[in-house]
Parts: sequence; C-alpha cells; structure tokens
Amino acid sequence: MSGKTILLVIGGGIAAFKSLDLIRRLRERGHRVVPVLTKAGSEFVTPLSVSALAGEKVFEDLFSLDDEAEMGHIELSRAADLVVVAPATADLMAKMAHGHANDLASTLLMATDKRVLVAPSMNVRMWEHAATQRNLKTLREDGILICGPDEGTMACGEFGYGRMAEPMEIVGAIEAALNDGPLKGKHILVTSGPTHEPIDPVRYIANRSSGAQGTAIARALLALGARVTFVTGPADVAPPTGADVVAVHTAAEMLAAVEAAGPVDAGVFAAAVADWRVASASDQKIKKDGKGLPVLEFAENPDILATVCASDTRPALVVGFAAETQDVIAHATAKRKRKGCDWIVANDVSPATGIMGGAENDVTLITADGAEDWPRMGKDAVAEKLALRLAEALGGASGI
Repeated sequence: MSGKTILLVIGGGIAAFKSLDLIRRLRERGHRVVPVLTKAGSEFVTPLSVSALAGEKVFEDLFSLDDEAEMGHIELSRAADLVVVAPATADLMAKMAHGHANDLASTLLMATDKRVLVAPSMNVRMWEHAATQRNLKTLREDGILICGPDEGTMACGEFGYGRMAEPMEIVGAIEAALNDGPLKGKHILVTSGPTHEPIDPVRYIANRSSGAQGTAIARALLALGARVTFVTGPADVAPPTGADVVAVHTAAEMLAAVEAAGPVDAGVFAAAVADWRVASASDQKIKKDGKGLPVLEFAENPDILATVCASDTRPALVVGFAAETQDVIAHATAKRKRKGCDWIVANDVSPATGIMGGAENDVTLITADGAEDWPRMGKDAVAEKLALRLAEALGGASGI
C-alpha cells in the first residue's frame, strides 16, 4: 500500500522524538507525510529535522501569511487521506474533545473531514486523571481512532501507561485505518445492554448492566472497518456513532432484531438478557387492593445465543458472554459447550468486583483451546483486544 498522504500533527512531549522515526518509516512504505509542528512540539524536535525527514515544508503558524497563501489551513486539513496526532498530549486531546481551535493544530483537527488517529503520550498520572479519561471517552464516541498508549517506564522515572506507542505499531494502525481496517467488508452483529421485561405499564424486571462493554466492542469493531449492527436494550450509554442501531426493550424483541439483522459474518452477544419474563404482563397498573400480594407467574425467555448457534444462517464466529458470581470458569466453559458458540467471554460480576455498571472489566476468553486470562483493564481496552482477535479469526490483519 503506497501513495497515501498523512497529515502528521506533532504535539509537545518527550515522545516527539519518536515522530521522527515514524516519518521515516512511513516514507519507507511510500507514504507522503505533511508535518504540522505545534509550538510545544518545537521545544523537543526542530522544524529543520522534521522537514529533512519528511521532505516537506513544516507548517507551524495559523497566522502565517506565506503558508495561508500557499495552502490555507482549511485545504491543508482536507488534502490528506488521514490525520495523525503523534504524540497526542493531554492538552491536545482536551482541545479535540472540547472543540477548541486556538492554534494551527487544533484548528486543523476541527476543520478536517478525514479520519483522525491519535497516539497518546503523557505521564501516567495525567493519563489516569479523570479529565483525561473523560476526554478519551468523548474522542472514542466521536469516532477518533486511538493507538496506545503503552505501559512502561516514563522519561520522568515513573512506570505505567502513558508511553507513546512505538513507531511501527502506529504505522500498523495508520495502514489499518487507510484500508478502512482489517474488518472492511465484514458485517458484525453486537447485542448490548439489559432487557426490560414488563410487569405492568410502569414496572419491569431488569438487571444492572449499563451497556458500556457492548458499546465499547461495537466502537472498536467500527474502528477496524466493520459494518456493525448494534442491537441494544435500554442502556446507560449512548450508542456508537456509525453503527446501524436497533433499540429494543424485551428479550423477545432482541431475538427478533437479531434474526432480522442476518446474515452476518460474526456475532458478539454481550447483552445481559433476562432469563425470565412475567407470563402475562398486565396492561394496567397493578394496584394494592388490601387482599394480599399479587402473584406473578414467570415464563422462560428465548435463548438468543443458543438460537443463533443452531440456526441455518449461523455466523462463522459466535461470541457469547458469561456473567457469573461463582465458579466462573467452570460455568462459562459449560455454557460454551451447551450453547454451541465458538468463544465465551467470562467475567465475575459479584458486587465486590464493581464490574457490572463499572468502568473496568476482568475477563477470561474461553475457546475450544482452553481459557485465556486477560488482565483487568478498562472496558475500552477489553473491546479493542477482542476486536483484534475477531479480525484475526475472520482473516484480517491485526492493526490498531
């Protein structure tokens, strides 16, 4: 793959030195790199070194008469095939998340109509700060692609997440984005959120699922180029931008939506579907009448995962989820065999874990080859790791 134009925004941080190697690697692969150097970035790398490696003029000043006459910032923001921010500092990410445009870099990022990929780089405490994590969430929801950061020793001597991804890792992410990702041409179904099973017009049976993990998975698949049909119960989080969203309430509605979505190449069934419903929900509010408690009779809901696995139009890859509170691996392993799915993502949702409704997840991926424990991480990171595994299984190359 060659001949693509990358607009590279170099932020201010010690990792800016890696951007020089990134430029060299991209040019080796036949890409044109148009560099934009922020004022802070020029404290770490010089315009001369950037220009020499890129073989291009370095753009620095929003109010340069010469630059605006040669190529205005609007044209510059749209002439590239992809915009890359590396390193993306906490400040640059905050500007992007909040729509600030007070210098050349931030103005370009606001004005572009191309996909944007950022490679974050900052101190571990800055990365973990609530404001940065809020901004990261906003950027993901806006469709911004994220590469890294990696874990390691910082220039300041601290250890943790915040190191900018290595140049070749970023190159892989760039080429995946330029190809529309390794899942281009694949149609993937994702179910998410809880279901609400009515008792009467104002009451229902539900569970504590927020829909955060399923939504993160859909976003990660979209970032890798997949077409995503997103069937969601009443969730606490906004549906992913770019997906074909189908909103449902009950398990029966979710099954109907799943069957209508096919055929698909893969299905990820992350929804927390109620096992039972009230057999005969009242069409009027049930009132206290002084004659005792109402008697509710329950019926079993359809088993969506088992139904899909037994279908004549079964996807090539079916991924189920198992939310357990005890004997997690044993129960999830048995569930995979009983339902007939290819993979099960198992987790412990006991109240003490804080996982159901929380920001992190601690999962074990169970396949025919056995159980693979993943470290506890944010739900976005779990989603990205799972999306890459799906890409590999469906014949795509790993990228972001």
